[in-house]
Amino acid sequence: MNFKDYIEQHRKLVYDMICKYVPYKEPREFYGIMRDYVDRQGSYRRPGLIMLTGQMFGVPLEKLVLPAAAMQLSEDWILMQDDIEDDSVLRRGKPAAQKLYGPMQAFNATNIGQIAMWRMLKDYMVSMSNGIGNKVYEKFYDMLEYTTEGQYIEMKFIFDTRDLALASEAFYYRIVDSKTCYYTVYGPLQIGAMIGNQSEEILEALKKIGTYGGIAFQITDDILDMTADEKVFGKKNFGDLYEGKVTLIILHAYNQATASEKEKIDAIYRKARSGKTEDEISFLKEMISKYGGLEYAKETARKYGGLAKAAVEENKDKLPINEHADLLLSSMRELYERNM
Repeated sequence: MNFKDYIEQHRKLVYDMICKYVPYKEPREFYGIMRDYVDRQGSYRRPGLIMLTGQMFGVPLEKLVLPAAAMQLSEDWILMQDDIEDDSVLRRGKPAAQKLYGPMQAFNATNIGQIAMWRMLKDYMVSMSNGIGNKVYEKFYDMLEYTTEGQYIEMKFIFDTRDLALASEAFYYRIVDSKTCYYTVYGPLQIGAMIGNQSEEILEALKKIGTYGGIAFQITDDILDMTADEKVFGKKNFGDLYEGKVTLIILHAYNQATASEKEKIDAIYRKARSGKTEDEISFLKEMISKYGGLEYAKETARKYGGLAKAAVEENKDKLPINEHADLLLSSMRELYERNM
């Protein structure tokens, strides 16, 4: 079994729990907007990491499903907000929520997801003894607070700064640390370990593993934005260029470009998504190809993927010897080995 198989084995448990907290009810159209993203489902990678790590430390599966469902529901409402802010075209292979329902109705419906998520965590806190439920609640709060900081930093660049000369790799990694490393990888890993009543030493080891894994995951995601089959990836290609996001791919090309090329790149990046033409996006793609932006990103993703693998090996003596510990290595590998 690999990590993807593990997720599929437990997907229905998580989905059914979400549906219990986000049912179809009146006004049905309103609740149906939030259920749209819930019903599309996703990779379920984050809830999978919670359950995997919890089971690795001997937690019964039934004590992991509710926080795992809260984790997945957080992704569903956050993605809906992200799609509105980015004016994304596709999500999980279908039109983004604001394209179907309008931005105001879609944004309002995200409140359903937020409210249900916090209710899940409250119910979990009440059900658990020894303060574990409260620790999980506080971890969710800290994780989501840091994630929204990263979103603010990224949105400020896209809508206010719009100048790649003022960006850097350090700036990119700051966004990745909050929006991907913590939220997508080591936060879920730590939640599973917390439910297993593990020490701070274990939580720090999981943070190290998840930080490297998260960086590899995000860089790979940036690469797939430009190279993946849209039907498989579920999002429209070159969304990062249209949205004006900072990635290692465009940063590397920009830093190698001539003064006149930089001037043209800057002019394109100053435009809103709706103002960019296909010819302008083609020019950005040309610059990326000319200066090896994709190759640089792939090399960097491999480096951080290797560091994640090494961190798992380095901390193996702190982990139990069981099938779930073996799956942890598989899960880190699958973060960055995604049809690059």
